[in-house]
Amino acid sequence: MRKDVRILLVGESKVGKTSLIMSLVSEEFPEVVPYRAEEITIPADVTPERVPTHIVDYSDAEQTDEQLFQEISKANVICIVYAVNNKKSIEKVTSHWIPLITENTDKDSRVPLILVGNKSDLVEHSSMETILPIMNQYSEIETCVECSAKNLKNISELFYYAQKAVLHPTGPLYCPEKKDMKPLCVKALTRIFKVSDLDNDGVLNDGELNFFQRTCFNAPLEPQALEDVKSVVRKNLVDGVCDSGLTLTGFLFLHTLFIQRGRHETTWTVLRRFGYDDDLELNQDYLFPPLKIPPDCTTELNHNAYLFLQSVFDKHDKDRDCALSPEELKDLFDVFPYMPWGPDVNNTVCTNEQGWITYQGYLSQWTLTTYLDVQRCLEYLGYLGYSIIAEQESQAAGITVTRDKKIDLQKKQTQRSVFRCNVFGDVGSGKSGFLQAFLGRNLMRQNAIKDEHRSYYAISTTYVYGQEKYLLLHEVFPDFDYLSDDDLCCDIVCLVYDVSNPYSFEYCAKVFKQYFMDSKTPCMMIAAKSDLPEVKQVYGCSPLEFCRRHKMPPPQSFTCSAAGDPCRDIYTKLTTMAMYPHMSQADLKSSTFWLRASVGASVFAALGFAMYRVLLKTR
Repeated sequence: MRKDVRILLVGESKVGKTSLIMSLVSEEFPEVVPYRAEEITIPADVTPERVPTHIVDYSDAEQTDEQLFQEISKANVICIVYAVNNKKSIEKVTSHWIPLITENTDKDSRVPLILVGNKSDLVEHSSMETILPIMNQYSEIETCVECSAKNLKNISELFYYAQKAVLHPTGPLYCPEKKDMKPLCVKALTRIFKVSDLDNDGVLNDGELNFFQRTCFNAPLEPQALEDVKSVVRKNLVDGVCDSGLTLTGFLFLHTLFIQRGRHETTWTVLRRFGYDDDLELNQDYLFPPLKIPPDCTTELNHNAYLFLQSVFDKHDKDRDCALSPEELKDLFDVFPYMPWGPDVNNTVCTNEQGWITYQGYLSQWTLTTYLDVQRCLEYLGYLGYSIIAEQESQAAGITVTRDKKIDLQKKQTQRSVFRCNVFGDVGSGKSGFLQAFLGRNLMRQNAIKDEHRSYYAISTTYVYGQEKYLLLHEVFPDFDYLSDDDLCCDIVCLVYDVSNPYSFEYCAKVFKQYFMDSKTPCMMIAAKSDLPEVKQVYGCSPLEFCRRHKMPPPQSFTCSAAGDPCRDIYTKLTTMAMYPHMSQADLKSSTFWLRASVGASVFAALGFAMYRVLLKTR
């Protein structure tokens, strides 16, 4: 909502513009009236809407046309004052003032107008018969008020309506000609309905309506009031109420009724609570709340955010198969202005046999977005209504900013849950296969992936000492001379070479020596395609000797060409090294260390999936 309101009074001379302002301020009719009143500011604490209001007078005796045009361009609302006992001043409303205002305002954002009939104390009849056709002709006219500066009739109401026309304008919401809400308003209210429909059954039940009422107006509806609302809808619509709940059609009808009855502040309160601005676009402050991220810190979702996202998944997984079909995914993102996930996401996270994103894959993609682009994550959570449904101040409340990695190294422990592994290797070394194998895809399944749907990321969970952690793999494009800071910034480095290609290892050795030999980032060598005959590498020493010289673990054999699911042990090792970069070479070479680290991984993975099914049944 606007932080202040600027009201401009215009009209022919002697119609009482200045008298109206002075009567409002002094609460009595002035005996002596100057040509023009000075601009006055009414403090927020004495206005009904709690917004500072500036009232500006105009006098053709003291001001030039240029000054008038400037004031028109600055005004949030313009009151065109006429005298009810002066027909010429009424005629000037359409012949002079409205055209003049139209010429000096932006066509795309018309300023609302209030027609003010002053000096009602001098006549016994009303001017409304003359004014109503004018109101019907010009959609920018919000309302008409007849008043008297002399006996103070409707003076406060006049300025309240002017303030209301700015803070709760009818224009963006309603089309008088069609007697219906405008498309943008319908679109916004439809999103609000879908966010508020917590069980996704297409109706707002009493619990959901009460939560909605409390969220928007800080007070629940009494049971009788709820029934009265539904009764009004039933009388006017056949399909407005279903199974004792309010349908989308009924919800939209109620807001149309509010607007038609002059209670559009109710609709605006709802719209603004759900993040909309005066143009019915989601406010940038709502979508992107401030979040300070110091250097060398990462961003993760916290427990409350994961709970919210789990509830969103549950809401849309209608067949309870722990995966989102294309239709279910489309329904989930229906509250977004665009589809945020493309086909590449299905090759970034775990999917089921049909290629649908699983529950684990869904949470993994959110984790990835939070880590790589937290601003986008905040935006997405905003579309889903996180701050409203989770009853938090903003989406930023769902984000954890981890501590500086240097402190983790000093303390030799970390509280982070997401670890990044950058994967280096020459063309054809098997990097893409290594990423896809992490998602449980063997070579046969990988061959079915279209080039345009390829992903350079893969993320899933691993278990280290029984703790669930996310490992994020990033395939780095093999351009040795142009590696960016992003390519080099990670928790662990994975160097992949093809054992059947004699020239493959050299690239890994060069990358390590150039960028990582003197860094504290742990590195692991992967001997990919180990099912193929191994050939001698054309390099000064063997990969095993290279690793020994540079105090790295020996090369890890890897293949994904087997018929079954690829082995995941290597990914547990990578996560462990990322979590404990200070581990000595003796520890890393010890088989008992790896056994302790990986023990129970499959048990915990199976347990996590089983627990989700149990939770589904209870819900």
